[in-house]
Amino acid sequence: MIEVKNLVRTFNSGDRTIKPVNDVSFELEQGTLASIVGKSGSGKSTLLSLLGALDKPTSGDVVVNGVSLAGMPDAKLTEYRRRDIGFVFQQFNLIPNLSAVDNVMLPMEFAGIRKAVRLQRAKDLLVQVQLDPEKHDRRTNRLSGGEQQRVAIARALANEPQLILADEPTGNLDEQTGDHIIELLSSLSRNHNTTILVVTHDRALANKTDRRFRLQQGKLTEEPASRPVVAASA
Repeated sequence: MIEVKNLVRTFNSGDRTIKPVNDVSFELEQGTLASIVGKSGSGKSTLLSLLGALDKPTSGDVVVNGVSLAGMPDAKLTEYRRRDIGFVFQQFNLIPNLSAVDNVMLPMEFAGIRKAVRLQRAKDLLVQVQLDPEKHDRRTNRLSGGEQQRVAIARALANEPQLILADEPTGNLDEQTGDHIIELLSSLSRNHNTTILVVTHDRALANKTDRRFRLQQGKLTEEPASRPVVAASA
C-alpha cells in the first residue's frame, strides 16, 4: 500500500512562491498500475521525485507499507530507494557499453547480492520482459529503443521493489512499441504484485491503466476508471 498524505512542495522564485505539488493525497493498493497525466509544467516530475525520495516535501508524507518517509534520515532514504523503488525513464539511462545482462545486474551488485544469484535473476528478468535471448549479452547501445526500454524495466525489477516509478516510459518510442511496453508493465504489475505509477502526457497510454489521475497546477484529481481494476493476487 502506498499512501500519499497532503503532500506539498514549494519553491521560491524571486518574491513568488511556486507550488508544483499542492496538497496531494491518494492511495494505491499493491499490484495496481496507475497513471498521472498532465501538461508540461504541471508538477508531474516533482511529484515523482517526492515519491521516489529523490526530493523532500515541504510538508506532508509518503507512507509505504506503513513506513513513513517524512523525517527519515538520508542514509535510510538511500536504502529505501535501493530496496523499495525501481525507476524507469524516458531516456532509458542504461550504461551503453555494458550488455543488457550487466545493466540489469548493477542494482543487485549495489545491494550486495552474490554474482551467481544476480546473473541468474538478470537472465530470468530479461526473459520475462521478452527480450530476445540472443540479445542478452549485446551492448545496449546496439539495441532498438523498445529493446532498451525492456532492459530498463528488467533493471527496475532487479531488487524486487514494492513500487516502480516510470517517467514518460514510452516518450521516445513509436506508437506500436509504446503499446507493447504498457502491456508489459500491466502484466508485470500483476505477476509481481508490484505497484507501478506511470507519469505521462499521453492519454491513450493512461487509458490502459487501472487508475488514472490528472495533475493540474499542482492539484491532483482522479478520473473515472477506463477499465475494471483487477485485484492483485496475494
